[in-house]
Amino acid sequence: MVRVIGVLLSALLVFGGSQSVAAAEQTAVFAGGCFWCLEHDLEHLPGVIDAISGYSGGHVDQPTYRQVSGEDTGHQEAVQVRFDPDLISYSTLLRSYWRNVDPFDGGGQFCDRGDSYRPVIFTADAAQAKAAEMSAASAAQDLGQPRSAIKVELRGSAPFWPAERYHQNYAELNDLKYSFYRFSCGRDRRLDAVWGPQARTGQSWQKTTELQ
Repeated sequence: MVRVIGVLLSALLVFGGSQSVAAAEQTAVFAGGCFWCLEHDLEHLPGVIDAISGYSGGHVDQPTYRQVSGEDTGHQEAVQVRFDPDLISYSTLLRSYWRNVDPFDGGGQFCDRGDSYRPVIFTADAAQAKAAEMSAASAAQDLGQPRSAIKVELRGSAPFWPAERYHQNYAELNDLKYSFYRFSCGRDRRLDAVWGPQARTGQSWQKTTELQ
């Protein structure tokens, strides 16, 4: 009987532990131009569990890439990031997002133009909305610009639809095509011009005292 009770207690502890881990996970959704690039830039950050390319912000259920790129659905190419807040805070994730987009361009990103490529931070709740606004103000201050110069839209969450399978992990599975696209689109050149040494990093803001 004692052994049976011990086994049951162990099972409960394991189950309870897995529930705690699952409960600790959080999700963020960002649009920042080509989702191949943004997925690649965010998915390997310490504390990020996974990143999925997809579509958010539109008015059509289960949109296809053809529909979204045709500007018929109101969706933006977006990336859903699942992360462990004990290992990476939402504020740190936001900084990495900012350093991987052109915050002054609200009409698309880099060589990709149109509504489906607009930069958007989709916030899941009031806490994320507050953190996103603080980060936008910090980004502006860091860049020596007024808040009004920042053209990234902040909006409440919308349904997220995963993109087709061939879009997932595109950078890793299609290295040559991805590298050529990223270079020819001028993404990194523009990031370097805007952010300098801070480009593509999640390092602390240089000119603000935002909580890390």
